[in-house]
Amino acid sequence: MIKQKNTSKSLHKKVKTSKKDLHDYYWAYLMIAPTIIGLIILNIWPLIQTIYLSFNKTSDFGLNQWVGLDNYKQMFSDPAVWQATLNTLKYTVISVPIGVILSLGIAVLLNSKVKGKTIYRTIYFLPMVSAPAAIAMVWRWLYSSDFGLFNYLLSFVGVKGPDWLTNPKLALLSIIVVGIWSYLGYNMIILLAGLQEIPKSFYEAAKIDGAGPIRQFFAITFPLISPTMFFVVITSMITGLQVFDLIFMMISKSNAVMESTQSLVYLFYNYSFVMNDKGYGSTIVVLLLAIILVITVIQLKLQKKWVHYE
Repeated sequence: MIKQKNTSKSLHKKVKTSKKDLHDYYWAYLMIAPTIIGLIILNIWPLIQTIYLSFNKTSDFGLNQWVGLDNYKQMFSDPAVWQATLNTLKYTVISVPIGVILSLGIAVLLNSKVKGKTIYRTIYFLPMVSAPAAIAMVWRWLYSSDFGLFNYLLSFVGVKGPDWLTNPKLALLSIIVVGIWSYLGYNMIILLAGLQEIPKSFYEAAKIDGAGPIRQFFAITFPLISPTMFFVVITSMITGLQVFDLIFMMISKSNAVMESTQSLVYLFYNYSFVMNDKGYGSTIVVLLLAIILVITVIQLKLQKKWVHYE
């Protein structure tokens, strides 16, 4: 009888525990429901529609006709797509490493004892609160070959300024400089937050052991900041692969360098909203999605070799 009572009590406790768990699950799902619904409506459903549209051909009247893999066959034989892919990868491969290194260097300097560092942090972060269109227009004026500030300053030393935005060899590099500058403050703030989480006692112990600033950076700072750096690299890579606004605002459609500077997103915009061929434009976006997924998976594999979570 005692065993039966004990068994009934334990079962009663299990029932009570399960009801409490169900109650907790109910409130947990209720709290995250707005985010999940938002993701489905704004991200997942448009993604499904885009993939579906990539198998269709959009007519002049906006009607979609199923064409199977015809858009993909056209894309892989389209030289403009390959050139845009090359431009996008060039932009990303050059801008991301330089941008992350500069951001880390500035974050380390502003994390030290520097007078007026709050003002410096604000100045570096200002581009992030500015409208991308305004940034692009200001830099377009700076790059102007006729009345731009850069060529005006170069004239003082007897150097004729180049055509920054009309020279095929300089146009993409000029846009990369603007891209690095505009995201420098955002990455710096994130890395600075990671640096401030490192205990000061680690540096004090390193000083006692005779470690200099360089040794401290590679033995303490870099390993402990590596998870934050990994996040910055991932987000910067995705942002770089999706570059559009700078090219759209700084390079006019009649500019001869458009082919050597346009990105995949710009090409998608051109086909989808200018030529009204949303099917082929969606195919280009699917290609970009595949590139981002492949690069992200590679980064997730490689991060085990240089990111330290302990």
